[in-house]
Amino acid sequence: MCGITGVFDTRGGSEIDRNLLHCMNQTLTHRGPDEGEMHVEPGVGLGHRRLSIMDVSSGQQPLFNEDGSVVVIFNGEIYNFQKLVSELTALGHQFRTHCDTEVIVHAWEEWGEHCVERFSGMFAFGAWDRNQQTLFMARDRLGIKPFYYTLLDNGLFLFASELKALLVHPDFDKTLDHQAIEDYFAYGYIPEPKTIFKNTFKLNPGYSLLLRRGQQAIQPHEYWDIPFASHGALSEQEAAEELIVRLRNAVDSHLMSEVPLGAFLSGGVDSSAVVAMMGGLMKESVNTCSISFADPAFDESDYARLVADRYQTQHFTEQVKQDDFDLIDRLAALYDEPFADSSAIPTYRVCELARKQVTVALSGDGGDENFAGYRRYRWHMIEERLRSKLPLGLRKPLFGLLGNIYPKADWAPKFLRAKTTFESLARDSVEGYFHSVSILDNKLRRQLFSPDFHHSLRGYQAVEVLRGYADKSPTQDPLSLIQYLDMKTYLVGDILTKVDRASMAHSLEVRVPLLDHELVEWVSGLPTSMKLRQQEGKYILKKSLEPYLPHEVLYRNKMGFAVPLASWFRGPLRERVRAALLGNTLADTGIFDMAFVKKMLDQHQSGRRDYSAPIWTLLMFEAFLRNTLNMGNVSYTRQDRKVA
Repeated sequence: MCGITGVFDTRGGSEIDRNLLHCMNQTLTHRGPDEGEMHVEPGVGLGHRRLSIMDVSSGQQPLFNEDGSVVVIFNGEIYNFQKLVSELTALGHQFRTHCDTEVIVHAWEEWGEHCVERFSGMFAFGAWDRNQQTLFMARDRLGIKPFYYTLLDNGLFLFASELKALLVHPDFDKTLDHQAIEDYFAYGYIPEPKTIFKNTFKLNPGYSLLLRRGQQAIQPHEYWDIPFASHGALSEQEAAEELIVRLRNAVDSHLMSEVPLGAFLSGGVDSSAVVAMMGGLMKESVNTCSISFADPAFDESDYARLVADRYQTQHFTEQVKQDDFDLIDRLAALYDEPFADSSAIPTYRVCELARKQVTVALSGDGGDENFAGYRRYRWHMIEERLRSKLPLGLRKPLFGLLGNIYPKADWAPKFLRAKTTFESLARDSVEGYFHSVSILDNKLRRQLFSPDFHHSLRGYQAVEVLRGYADKSPTQDPLSLIQYLDMKTYLVGDILTKVDRASMAHSLEVRVPLLDHELVEWVSGLPTSMKLRQQEGKYILKKSLEPYLPHEVLYRNKMGFAVPLASWFRGPLRERVRAALLGNTLADTGIFDMAFVKKMLDQHQSGRRDYSAPIWTLLMFEAFLRNTLNMGNVSYTRQDRKVA
């Protein structure tokens, strides 16, 4: 696993500032502590930080072809590289190393832009071809590895694995994107392709980007999408048997390594499935790592121990402290832009634990999106059945009225929170789903933001992110559609971002076999009744795993990976939160109605309402601002003042 950064002069062959490129590259040392090298020529500068996993002795980057005309920097793993080496060797290409990086160089020479369609793995890379004067870049199909880019006013194109490398450049535009701020307070992260900065973007998963010298138009190209194409008639038994074969093959392909390898084991279905497959494939004992919590409402460690004992793994567990909130500022520095998933704290800790034992860890991420495991999918399908019985023209006034008059009941079980259900039923399917996943719903965001900030949005609302993906979705099946929306937004913007930054902070490579693209394609084509049956999510996955995992692991209630925010904000963090949220940092932006911020804090800390999620979202935004301000000027709007 590695970090990459690059500078490309789109207008000509200007001299690249080698010292500046070095500084950009050094910000990514945590991603690659083993080696750091650069290549500079007129108009092009490429930097790489290496975490040695494969071909430790000779896999250094930047890496060149035989005559030095093509050079690549690469972050990730190409799991089918040995097959591609054989194919390319037969076509006359000569390999000097035994690492997967060299495959990219020769695949580009042989197949051009289509080379990326042949790669199976997680990757983000840039390849410079001097003869063609082109820079080719790509990101893997599901967005496991990150890729940021910006085009400066002087024609320099910058790209990197993390925003912090771009922020080093003195000409980087730190103007905040107001639409991205609206998105952040709705979703808790900033969905692709936006970033928090107005003129900087993430390359979408499944996209490539080709730049030619003299061309400044940035036009990413989509090379892959989740098909959701039916396999035809398939019995439950046939599906279960084939799923195990495909799952085992996916895990097997992710085991290549020349350094110690293990797995996260939370005690949930997904991580347990990965460990079960590893147990049957590896000759040596699997190293597994778990985090426990003192509060039994959050603790899954006993279930993890059941799986560890069954497969006789070398199991390591550490308990996260109930007051493990000192990471707040550390998280802001890790993510470089606002990120409000509080499970980033235990994720950081489990990566910290794993790195003490291994250099590579497999995780179960992606199972909920693939197999419809989230509780919200069940509620959405119940609401969809109700929506289908009444047209929107009748539902909107009826349920809108009920939603307005029904009292808010944060303390009640979800099935008693009729207000939220009524509000969702008053909307169409996409907006209803958006309402269910929003951290701050439309009403709360209207109250939180100042009139001037609302005006600056010019009518933009965060739901447009989901509507954009819904419009291009290959499926209109109600369940498949929201799975598709989550794979395009929540999976990449939240889950995979969280794991990438937390693992890279500890120089740990994390692999996600449940997001093997061939497995994802096949699972997407299964009937929805095999994913969500009545109230049982992951139905076919659990059925297929019955011979491999204990019943109490497969069929217990999902717990999640949460932290006790509500009690933190009323107890040990009470004064710290008030000082952060009511201080000058947020007030000076002009973005917020500070009277409403205070009202939320007062109501939460008095116990009248549970505003823990919105408060955490604000807290992480404030921490981001302080962290960014410390790195230099940040502009709230182009016309507005700059704060130093």
